[in-house]
Amino acid sequence: MDKVSVAFFVFFEEPFWIGILERISDGKLSVCKVTFGAEPKDCEVYEFLLKNYDKLRLSPAVDAAVKESMKNPKRIQREVHRQIQNAGIGTKSQQALKLQHEQQKQERKVFAREVKDAEKQHRFERKQQKKKEKHRGR
Repeated sequence: MDKVSVAFFVFFEEPFWIGILERISDGKLSVCKVTFGAEPKDCEVYEFLLKNYDKLRLSPAVDAAVKESMKNPKRIQREVHRQIQNAGIGTKSQQALKLQHEQQKQERKVFAREVKDAEKQHRFERKQQKKKEKHRGR
């Protein structure tokens, strides 16, 4: 009985998102590289594979060591969630925007603290001035 396994990996390689399709059939590995523009969503990748799988130009088959192992589906799901969490959110531009937002937030905090301290100092000096005026009998 023939056993075929297919894996599709999506990763960012400056400046595009790349998809690598690996197909192992009868102990032979064939590979195809697909270039996406922007970061593809899961549903877009799935739709792409459904529509274009038969049109993909796979490389010539080479011998590959096939590792026979059955993994627990829950363990696989945990590994996928762990990889997604490590990747962070969004694209590089979204991450850059998030970083810029954090920096602006820090700057606002510093500025607000300076304004608050200056206002507090100003009130203190006014209070001291009033005390001096009262003390002089005015």
